[in-house]
Amino acid sequence: MSEANTTLTIDGRKVSVARGSSVAAAIAVAAQAEHTAPVTRRSVTGAPRGPLCGMGICQECRVTIDGVPHRLACQTVCVADMSVVTGNATP
Repeated sequence: MSEANTTLTIDGRKVSVARGSSVAAAIAVAAQAEHTAPVTRRSVTGAPRGPLCGMGICQECRVTIDGVPHRLACQTVCVADMSVVTGNATP
């Protein structure tokens, strides 16, 4: 039996992931499809940053979700039609 998927938008691109996946996992799936590293934000110097600890302590996975900034991607479960903006988004 196949697991149901959830579709969300990451930086303007539709991504389909298994129901119950974290936003950090969805960002990793999207990055893998594009053969890039998963980037969630940019440092003050502009360097790309990505999820590190996976449990909300490092704060490296902060993204904007449905217009709310600084949400932790590793602690947020994907829901249908969620909109995620990362540090890789083009202005």
